[in-house]
Amino acid sequence: MPVVTAGDLSVHHALSGPEGAPVVVLSHSVGASLAMWDPQVPVLAERLRVLRYDTRGHGRTAVTAGPYSLAQLGGDVLSLLDALGVRRAHFCGLSLGGLIGMWLGVNAPDRIERLVLCNTAARIGTVEGWNARIEGVRRTGMEAMAPAVMERWFSPVFREGSRAAVAAAGAMFSANPPEGYVACCEALRDADLREAVGRIQAPTLVIAGSLDVATPSAEGRRIAEAIAGARYRELPAAHLSNLEVPGAFTAELLAFLCGGGSPHA
Repeated sequence: MPVVTAGDLSVHHALSGPEGAPVVVLSHSVGASLAMWDPQVPVLAERLRVLRYDTRGHGRTAVTAGPYSLAQLGGDVLSLLDALGVRRAHFCGLSLGGLIGMWLGVNAPDRIERLVLCNTAARIGTVEGWNARIEGVRRTGMEAMAPAVMERWFSPVFREGSRAAVAAAGAMFSANPPEGYVACCEALRDADLREAVGRIQAPTLVIAGSLDVATPSAEGRRIAEAIAGARYRELPAAHLSNLEVPGAFTAELLAFLCGGGSPHA
């Protein structure tokens, strides 16, 4: 998988699917990596040019000094698109990736074709909660935090019945550099798009999880209600709905991006 210099950042990314097809950017949750999207790629890449990337401070993308900001993380996407010669793209982000998508929809509307916001909120968590998580990682490291994160990422039924998938997700989380994870947590702590999200004009799909305790479905409904014409879909999953119910998630994503018809139907 290649690395490209995008602005001030060395970005690890992966491209799949036919050259010349419409591009969809997939942006992962805090603590994950581009591998989070593995279940979606084979289906999406039949019809789309799929661009996955590791967020600043995650995976094999460079770790720069924190704290990071949402504007910085959104700017990284624009720099990556510029480096790859992509003028406009669809964008699908989950959790932190969803907030990045909202920032792009508000601040770079000319670069976004269609927008998919998954398991996210215009304001995620509280300052106190993020500070506690930051201190926990600084004190004990990533691996010690992984079990608690898996409880937020997946429902109890999935954790019990899909132990190999949960173990793989825990390993993905634990492999991330703690400095990069903390810096992105600081971006999440400080991000608040509740007043801005209504300015998004791109055709938008909001996907929420009925079992999601990290970003409850009510938050997804608020986003959909704030964006004119947005679609709302709720799946029987916790936070990483793309991994817990990959078939249903991918079907919703593909129908919205490639299904034709009115984007606001």
